Amino acid sequence: MKTLHVTVPNHEYDILIGKNILNQAAEYVKNVSNPAKIMIVTDENVNRFYGERLINSLEQIADVKTVVLPAGETTKSLDFLKQLYDAAFDFGMTRADLMVALGGGVVGDLAGFCASTLFRGVDVIQIPTTLLAQVDSSVGGKTAIDVPQGKNLVGTFYQPKQVIIDTETLKTLPGKEFASGLAEVIKYGAIWDKALFSRLEEAEGKDALLENIADIVFTCCDIKRQVVEKDEHDTGLRMILNFGHTAGHIVEKAYHYTGYTHGQAVAFGMIVASRLGEKMGRTALGTAERVLKLIKKNGLPTAIDIEEQQLMGAALDKKATGSSISVILLKEIGKCEIYKMPVTEFADRCKEIWK
Repeated sequence: MKTLHVTVPNHEYDILIGKNILNQAAEYVKNVSNPAKIMIVTDENVNRFYGERLINSLEQIADVKTVVLPAGETTKSLDFLKQLYDAAFDFGMTRADLMVALGGGVVGDLAGFCASTLFRGVDVIQIPTTLLAQVDSSVGGKTAIDVPQGKNLVGTFYQPKQVIIDTETLKTLPGKEFASGLAEVIKYGAIWDKALFSRLEEAEGKDALLENIADIVFTCCDIKRQVVEKDEHDTGLRMILNFGHTAGHIVEKAYHYTGYTHGQAVAFGMIVASRLGEKMGRTALGTAERVLKLIKKNGLPTAIDIEEQQLMGAALDKKATGSSISVILLKEIGKCEIYKMPVTEFADRCKEIWK
């Protein structure tokens, strides 16, 4: 097992990464928390594979309740947030108790947001079971729900008490979801680590990646750790983690969070951002083609239809401030910059390159 230690102002925690460590969850949890009650939040798909294993472990140290939600992005809503509050109150939870998020990014975001606001904050432990959640959303303390006006527009910064990553859970992940997670891995290589990007270019298929997945997850988590420690609240350096997300969120909203997964939308968003950077003369020529080829190689979309007026959805992106938006552009593979431009200019430029 590998461990990363995250230190931010007034809080620190470990990220534990290993194979078949889910069965020992109670051992890790009791090192950081002493709850009387533990509420597990998961979804139908994950519960079928891993719910019982986690319950059997955690029942050794506390009274356990499991809340099983529908799978999918639409669960990350006010309606299901209320269900979590009701379940916590019915369970008799107090501020000294613990919430555990077992699942992908949707479960992690929703449970994290609930924990951050319940009694003004109860401890939460993230146990991510998708590649996307393991390399990105479970680390760093961003929690959120979606609203009709846009994705992740209501949320908090609330660091977990611990992150437990069992890479064996990826073996039951459908190919589409594994590819979606790879979009975030590609992102880390593109903005920070050219060696990681090259490693992905050289890998031959999912099996080759799974052979070294613990190292890949560790590398991505370590990059995020470094960024979050320098900028916990997303006001500077941490914004680079949004590479591909501006256009990606426009796609998700246009398709009502059901047409494309988050990873698929971000993958295409990285192509848009790379083309935009080249068009503006800020990205080395040939970079967009490398990004596109790697995305295509991993079965992610390289073309998405969208109506021109929907491009103005960028105005409701979290990265927008007033009439401007901070767009992440690559300088070259492994290096990036935060570039501020008017929302209208971003939309107009996207019309020229969106294919």
